[in-house]
Amino acid sequence: MTGRTPTAAADGAGTGHQPAPALRRALRGYLDHLTVERGLAANTLVAYRRDLDRYLNSLAAAGVSDLAAVPAGEIERHLARLRAGDDGHPPLAASSAARAASAVRGLHRFALREGLAAADPSRDVRPPTPPRRLPRALSLDDVVRLLDAAGPVQAAGDTAPLALRDRALLEFLYGTGARISETVGLAVDDVDLTDAVVQLRGKGGRDRLVPIGGYAMQALGAYLVRARPGLVAAGRGTPRVFLNSRGGPLTRQGAWMILRRAAERAALPVDGPQAVSPHTLRHSYATHLLDGGADVRVVQELLGHASVTTTQVYTLVTVDRLREVYATAHPRARD
Repeated sequence: MTGRTPTAAADGAGTGHQPAPALRRALRGYLDHLTVERGLAANTLVAYRRDLDRYLNSLAAAGVSDLAAVPAGEIERHLARLRAGDDGHPPLAASSAARAASAVRGLHRFALREGLAAADPSRDVRPPTPPRRLPRALSLDDVVRLLDAAGPVQAAGDTAPLALRDRALLEFLYGTGARISETVGLAVDDVDLTDAVVQLRGKGGRDRLVPIGGYAMQALGAYLVRARPGLVAAGRGTPRVFLNSRGGPLTRQGAWMILRRAAERAALPVDGPQAVSPHTLRHSYATHLLDGGADVRVVQELLGHASVTTTQVYTLVTVDRLREVYATAHPRARD
């Protein structure tokens, strides 16, 4: 994770300034810290590296060669340029700029702890606040149409293995609220069909046991018994539950395409802001649980959220639903 990325090289070439060795050493140390001690996910590390390479190039262009000499004003100017766009880079959305600000602040906190700087100039720099977006959740009728479009639970014929897999995959996503990464990483030993529970291996090494509903159990059982053995025979014997047509582990992209095809057949949106995605099923799972009366802290545990604050955004969706029902059902709700 410490090699120079193509993006970083291009950024440096674009500015005509190369970060000083002291800046590069500090960045390598910080990324090593995130990898070894914090255990950040690979995708997060890639994003942090890209953000921080751009930051170091910005410092180099400003003539700053050491983190100990960075003024707070330079950090603010860098973040403002991210939002406005510069040097061939399009403007960053508030959420991406907030992530970049978090990476920059983390680097400066690390430099202070490691004695690379006597102060943290980023301490009072406030990142932009991303606009709060309510999760998109499907109605129960739309979920049923989507699942039915994936394929029958008891498929037959030459296409049965993949039809059974597709139905089991989508039933599992909606029936457990699992993240797509947790689903494609699922091993056979993680599934207990006897007790109807699954062990999901979540972010930051936080594992959790989640019950599997009856519909998902039926679809998953049919796939594991009638389809997966044939797929395994075509491959190299991976322990993963969900396999591709060659018997190898199903990828995130492969799972997304299965969902996209089912959404198209169900006449649900596959493009634009309302497009159905694997995360849509997770949102729907949480929203439908809360609509059904589940306690928010139980939903937090099922989703694997570290903080209940993350889960509480779903309660806003539920309140909107309550308002909608009230407005249409109560005789004196409207003038």
